[in-house]
Amino acid sequence: MIKLDPEAQQALLQMEQANIPPLDTLTAPQARDAFATLRSVVDNPTPVHSISDQIIPANTHSIPIRVYRNNDNSRQPALVWLHGGGWVLGNLDTADLPCRDLAKHSGCTVISVDYRLAPEAPFPAAFDDSLLATEWVIANSASLNIDPSRIAIGGDSAGANLAACAAIAARDKGLSLAQQLLIYPAIDAACDTPSYEENADGYFLTRTMMQWFWDQYMPSPLNRNDIRVAPLNADLTKLPPAWVLTAGFDPLRDDGVNYADSLIAAGVAVEKVHVADTIHGFFAMDLKGGAKARMAAAKALAATINP
Repeated sequence: MIKLDPEAQQALLQMEQANIPPLDTLTAPQARDAFATLRSVVDNPTPVHSISDQIIPANTHSIPIRVYRNNDNSRQPALVWLHGGGWVLGNLDTADLPCRDLAKHSGCTVISVDYRLAPEAPFPAAFDDSLLATEWVIANSASLNIDPSRIAIGGDSAGANLAACAAIAARDKGLSLAQQLLIYPAIDAACDTPSYEENADGYFLTRTMMQWFWDQYMPSPLNRNDIRVAPLNADLTKLPPAWVLTAGFDPLRDDGVNYADSLIAAGVAVEKVHVADTIHGFFAMDLKGGAKARMAAAKALAATINP
């Protein structure tokens, strides 16, 4: 029987000792504050060459982005990164740790997107911002000093859902992306897979919490089959190759496995990576297991989109 990684177990204990109520019992602003507390500042963040904040203009609002560069080389490959947090939580700061490591170890410029959050901006706001940001990065590749033929898209959890759906929409618009980096993606609003049963409680992300996230993002269940949030309902052929990471003690484990298998069945090149002894969220945590996974993701990214 697989045992939970001691570092992950310690992280769960520290969360418990923080006495933060379950996020799904809070208002969205309260949950965001609690989530930011859980994503504590890293003492020695990975150094990168430069970090700059910019704004993408949209019709009715603006989308903040943060650009991480590890060198000044011209026409670098790039990664559009969409943070996790159930479409309700998270921002550029909570995504800082993985973005630094991915930029440092992949040789890519990483562009982190601060899309609008639910419930204030429900579906399809986050999807629209994710796609718009991707299109903007491609259109502004010259000013960003990146290679438009080597742009990948990725994210963790809800961010991976956004990345997967944006990749489908980009393909349908005739835009070419080089890779998908999907970290324990949220795929199915039903929340009824075996991994939801096995990991319903006690491992940071719970089934009730995930159901709460879906309710905030998509108040009407009638929308939950839309391909802008349910990529399994879309045509998955001719999509960019995917690197899909799953965790054993994660309600979303089977979402990731099922989506990876569906991509493979559609003829998409997929590398599946499973870390059996850890929890949801570990990729963005200051854990040895998270650092190892970020290094593996960076290497996979570099192997696919570097010449």
